[in-house]
Parts: sequence; C-alpha cells; structure tokens
Amino acid sequence: MLNTLVFFHSIVRWAVLGTLLYSIYRSYTGYAQKLTFTKSDNSLRHWTATTAHIQLMLGIVLYTQSPNARFSLQATGDNGQLTQPFFFGVLHLLLMVSAIVIITIGSAMAKRKAIDSDKFKTMLVWFVVALLVILIAIPWPFSPLAQRPYLRSF
Repeated sequence: MLNTLVFFHSIVRWAVLGTLLYSIYRSYTGYAQKLTFTKSDNSLRHWTATTAHIQLMLGIVLYTQSPNARFSLQATGDNGQLTQPFFFGVLHLLLMVSAIVIITIGSAMAKRKAIDSDKFKTMLVWFVVALLVILIAIPWPFSPLAQRPYLRSF
C-alpha cells in the first residue's frame, strides 16, 4: 500500500506543477493582453485547485503511513543539520499545506472578482506565490534537505 501511495503522490506532483504552470501562463497572458476571462480559464482555475487538493489528500494519507514522514523528536543530526524525518515530518508538511491554502485562497478570490483583468491578476499573484513555496518544499534529487527521484515507481 505504501509503495502505491508514494507512486501516485509522485505522479500527481507533476499534474499539480503542470496545471499550476499553465494557470500562471494563462493568467499572465490574459492580464498582459487584457483578454476576456473565458469559461476555459475558469475551468483551469478550478482544476488547478482540485488537482492540488487531490495531492494534499494523497499526502495526508501518505503522511499517516510513511515511517519517513512521521515526526521525530530527534529532528536534527549530531552536527545540527536537518534530517530527512524533520524535512518530511515538519517542513514538507507545513510548506505544502501552506501552498494548498494559498492556491485555494487565490482560486476563491479570482472566482469572485467582477473584472476579467482582476481575475487574471489575482490568479497570477496567488499562484506564483504558491508555486514558489511548492518548489522550495519538493524533495528534489539535488536538494540538500531530502533527496528523492523525479518519479517514484512501485
């Protein structure tokens, strides 16, 4: 079960990044060119938030099952450096939940704006901030905090 959760959490990560990047591109283009906020733009806004929430749910289930993600009282190593249990048990969790909250707020605020340029601008600002938080919190293969491959398999 754990391997299946890790695999799907790894796959959906790319869906979140893809929808978020495309939403940022569409919102920048729409704002810069003063385009009309279309039904497809609204659907993209919605699916970006939905994909992020699916990833959050997978992450929460994985958090309860994974020995690497459980909080450790020994959060730092002997030399004071952060350990992987601290990264997954605290940093990754807090930053990713924060990013999902940012996406949710940005999506809800954009939905309620009356002017199309305000919808695009709201999405752009909130989604870029969320993307930055996500990029910091992902355990990239080159990360000094915790390394994971770009794609995990069964």
